[in-house]
Amino acid sequence: MQDSLFAGQQGFRPLAARMRPGNLDEYVGQAHLVGPGKPLRRAVEQGQLHSMILWGPPGVGKTTFAQLLANLGDLSFETVSAVLSGVKDIRAIVERAKHRKHSEGRDTLLFVDEVHRFNKSQQDAFLPHIEDGTFIFVGATTENPSFELNSALLSRTRVYVLKNLEESDVLVLLQRALASDEGLDGQVAVDESVLATMAAASGGDGRKALNVLEVAADLAEEDAQGVMRITSEHLEQVLQTSLRRFDKGGDVFYDQISALHKSVRGSDPDGSLYWLCRMLDGGCDPLYVARRLVRIASEDIGNADPRALQLAMDAWEAQERLGSPEGELALAQAVTYLALSPKSNAVYKAFNQCMADIRNDPDYEVPVHLRNAPTKLLKSLGHGDEYRYAHDEPEAFAAGESYLPKTIHQRRYYEPVNRGLEIKLAEKRQRLDTRNTESPRKRYP
Repeated sequence: MQDSLFAGQQGFRPLAARMRPGNLDEYVGQAHLVGPGKPLRRAVEQGQLHSMILWGPPGVGKTTFAQLLANLGDLSFETVSAVLSGVKDIRAIVERAKHRKHSEGRDTLLFVDEVHRFNKSQQDAFLPHIEDGTFIFVGATTENPSFELNSALLSRTRVYVLKNLEESDVLVLLQRALASDEGLDGQVAVDESVLATMAAASGGDGRKALNVLEVAADLAEEDAQGVMRITSEHLEQVLQTSLRRFDKGGDVFYDQISALHKSVRGSDPDGSLYWLCRMLDGGCDPLYVARRLVRIASEDIGNADPRALQLAMDAWEAQERLGSPEGELALAQAVTYLALSPKSNAVYKAFNQCMADIRNDPDYEVPVHLRNAPTKLLKSLGHGDEYRYAHDEPEAFAAGESYLPKTIHQRRYYEPVNRGLEIKLAEKRQRLDTRNTESPRKRYP
């Protein structure tokens, strides 16, 4: 291994920090927000800055954008991390911002990283100072602000959604870093194919891409022409020892779960397998996936193929017994089977409708003929009278009997669909309905 290209540098800063842009034209990505003519860009260029929330995954430029705003607006830049700071730190920043404003006539931009980690009282501490202009507030979050931030804070800020960088954007970052005197200054060469793989492996995370490049540069070796070169082997070494970007608690996580569920529901075994593998490769707990598959088996397949639920349960048990990677193959088997199973949400719809009715309806009494009668007193009150024991009836079916409260005895919840086993269930239900209609012993007319 070669000595680090950066060894001995005084005041060394990571490559990602050194490559922060100095103006909007150098800012890579988020064209929907800061592209030419976009409202946020116009506000910045016209000096009409306002408090905002920047919502997006890691490594897409939230911190960079906040620093750029401060530089362009000639504002003092203060930063606080919700992980490390509390109300005391906020008060100190407020005092500095007020002093700066009154004594120097200079405004302050306060950047709050991971603002969603502040509790309600800590978030509330910002409100009066946002309102009176003590500072321009810029909060960064990887979580959905609608769920994680106070409505009072949201009402005083504008929310901007930052997206994962496109691979082309990441390539621009990497190429700049290789050439810039603030970056690697042309000291390292990388073939286009290797650079493209590096960009793809970043998953749209610009900071990760620059970190990978920086580590790979440390591994670079001289080629036959005496050029320090990063090869695919060097990149493979870095990627094998780097944690993959998988936001287990954030929107990326739930987006991938959603993609898996919808692929199974859409009967696409390839899409289903792809999202399963993406989640497993990203570090998702396989047992969490197993639980989701059980849910999918009931929600989207149901009685169209009851074997789907059993197979999902078997895959869950296999994962628990064998662990990874052996158990993951059972999950793949279950996912592909579920994807190609006949689909029915009849049980899911019936359950939801029944639960909604129960919450909204009165508590109807159990019909007397269905009540238990374990004592003489209850028997004397008529509990269980006129109950028809189904096994004593032809085909074990008491035609005309009702098992719902009288007020709602005509309600229907479960309607089998014309797919899979539910075809047979629908046919049977139709036969039973006909017998009920024609029975001279109807419970209710």
